[in-house]
Amino acid sequence: MRKLVIGSLIAAVLGMTNSAAMAGPWEDGMAAYNRGDYVPAIQVFRGMAKAGNAKAQGMLGAMYHRGQGVAKNSAHAFMWLSLAASRGDATAKAELKTVSATMTAQDIARAKEMMQACETSDYRNCEY
Repeated sequence: MRKLVIGSLIAAVLGMTNSAAMAGPWEDGMAAYNRGDYVPAIQVFRGMAKAGNAKAQGMLGAMYHRGQGVAKNSAHAFMWLSLAASRGDATAKAELKTVSATMTAQDIARAKEMMQACETSDYRNCEY
């Protein structure tokens, strides 16, 4: 009986150690991004962005702006960066200025429509 209890305690401690060492979605996405594995990174960030994570929204917008893992798309970049900036992401706000400087007023209006549809659908209608 004592061996069973000790074995259970060791297994519990090892389990806690392994789970504490595991990275979360943000770290997984950044690790993929930093390796240049943009498709897996964008998949991670897209899921987080649709859950309302401002950092992931900003990263997704930046990746659309640069064409990393997706086709370069200023409207999508503007949409995601705007969502992130509205939630207080200063980096997204700065990049949004760069993106919007290259867009026409019509492009910006379309991107704002996309953003509105995305938000009102609770992030279910964000990809066009």
